[in-house]
Amino acid sequence: MASRKKSTTVKKSAAIKVPDYPRIALVLQGGGALGSYQAGVVEGLDEAGIHPNWVAGISIGALNSCIIAGNAPEHRVQRLKTFWETICQPPSVAVSAMRSAFDLLGDSAQPWRDLTDGMTDRLFGSLAASRAMMEGQKGFFEPRPMAPGMGTPATISYYDTKPLIATLEKFADFDRINSGETRVSVGAVNVRTGNFVYFDNAEMKLRPEHFLASGSLPPGFPAVEIDGEFYWDGGCVSNTPLDYILSQRPHVDTLIFQVDLWSATGELPADVFQVAERIKDIQFSSRTRGVTNSIKALQELRQKLWDAIERIPVSVRKKDPWFDELAKRLFGARHNCIHLIYKNKPIEGHYKDYEFSHETMRLHWDTGLSDVQRTLENPKCLDYPPPGENFVSFDVHRHA
Repeated sequence: MASRKKSTTVKKSAAIKVPDYPRIALVLQGGGALGSYQAGVVEGLDEAGIHPNWVAGISIGALNSCIIAGNAPEHRVQRLKTFWETICQPPSVAVSAMRSAFDLLGDSAQPWRDLTDGMTDRLFGSLAASRAMMEGQKGFFEPRPMAPGMGTPATISYYDTKPLIATLEKFADFDRINSGETRVSVGAVNVRTGNFVYFDNAEMKLRPEHFLASGSLPPGFPAVEIDGEFYWDGGCVSNTPLDYILSQRPHVDTLIFQVDLWSATGELPADVFQVAERIKDIQFSSRTRGVTNSIKALQELRQKLWDAIERIPVSVRKKDPWFDELAKRLFGARHNCIHLIYKNKPIEGHYKDYEFSHETMRLHWDTGLSDVQRTLENPKCLDYPPPGENFVSFDVHRHA
């Protein structure tokens, strides 16, 4: 059984040769405390010398996007570490004391260690989640007096996220974010219209409020007012921005690292707590594998139609401008989607998205680092898709 105290041992990988993609995109799903898995993926990409030039995120993925785009590539991993260490609780005193006692007893304590590992991890995980609910998280959110309140959408919630503004300004340079050096896109939902929107530094100047809006999941967090409109967490509609990346023009060959925090597949629940966990898994996974498969099928259809047009004599096509217009619409850039999905650990429960203990943060981080290192052990997964196929995907868990 996995244990919170046993972090994944990972060997630092060397830089690898990446094909010359015009665009390297990092797509980050929402998932609260699970988001440190994405930070581990970023560390693995950094070790391999892979630096995305477009980051798109929703909810906690948006906050990670802010830190990534708000720092020079060589500083991103360290900034992500300090950001996560800031918003997570320090190691539990009781857990640390118990494990220290086991270490002093040595091998003689192994039977007790094996017996109590899972129980203590679940116990202190649930306690950490309870502390987050009661006390909030330093530098992130704090309980609202007289919650949930009333009045405007900005004041109706159980927690206040204003502390997060100062945290983002501390760890991210917004002048760098808005310089265009790295494209940044974060998704949110307009509370009044219900429309899904993206705040994109290619179209507007991004402020901390745009990132807060993307992560304002009701009723825990309040809506964020931006230019007279109120916005909630993008996960209310869709929890992954893959479609947005693929739909943007100009279409260019793109290497995509899609980092999901929820797995749609899982064990059948055996109690009400497992039911609550599976509901979250299914709801927030946003059917990403299904979306990926649908996009692949659509791209294959476009390719077939393109091939059919190519069979029409050039002399015929030149006489009718309709062919030129259709070719413009059909022109499909090649997309290589590397899919990384966080897999549930046996020690976790339905509270995993708000269990912000330092121990669990490190577990998620190390898992992300390990997963991307395992993925890059097969460097061919980074190659351009072969001729005739303009969308391919690779998932280390599915290909294992």
